[in-house]
Amino acid sequence: MRKNSTMKNRTRTLSRGRIAVVGGGVVAAIALGSTAAFAAGGAHASDGAGTSAAHAVVAVQKQAAGQKAAAAEQAAAKTAAAKKAAAKTAAAKKAAAKKAAAKKAPKITNASWVTPTTGYTLGAGFAQAGPHWIHKHSGQDFVVNTGTTVRAAHEGTVVTAGWGGAYGNNIVIKHGAHLYTQYGHLSKIGVYVGEHVNTAEKIGLSGSTGNSTGPHLHFEVRTTPYYGSAVEPLHFLRAHGVTP
Repeated sequence: MRKNSTMKNRTRTLSRGRIAVVGGGVVAAIALGSTAAFAAGGAHASDGAGTSAAHAVVAVQKQAAGQKAAAAEQAAAKTAAAKKAAAKTAAAKKAAAKKAAAKKAPKITNASWVTPTTGYTLGAGFAQAGPHWIHKHSGQDFVVNTGTTVRAAHEGTVVTAGWGGAYGNNIVIKHGAHLYTQYGHLSKIGVYVGEHVNTAEKIGLSGSTGNSTGPHLHFEVRTTPYYGSAVEPLHFLRAHGVTP
């Protein structure tokens, strides 16, 4: 009886030991699983934090780039506005200067007389002798570069516009009874016979055509449209209020 009791006690003790071992294993497994789960959760948390940081950096970079572009656009707009304002100011000054010059300059009307060109140097004069002419010089030379504007000294009607032999390309304008002006050695004729022109109107361009030693305008004041009826042109212009 005692032997059986001892065997039962041993069996109970062994069973309790096995249960303890199994329980310890379960506890260890649970603990190990918790640790692994915690570690995994930490890893996921770490990855999430890294991604958030990267997104933040990209956002900051985009914001900085946007601010830089906006600043560049503002600077360009300011520069364009400044240029526009400067151009407007320059145009206003130019217009004011032109208006002032127009007020200062004498008003040209058809009743006025003007020199036949501008920006000139006086060359060979009326009745001057020389090897270039069969007789004496029949007009006044206004030395200018080829292509300089030639203008009507007074209003009138064109009676000659074409080749004039020694005069080269020439124009003759009738201003009234027994009063004509002639313009010789032109590089270009800009009017036609029968055309009415106003005082100071452009009629052609200076040149060196015909019997000429260099670019200039040959100008005559005549009592007929033909050679041989010329009068002293500078005296005539001065008598009509022009200072050559």
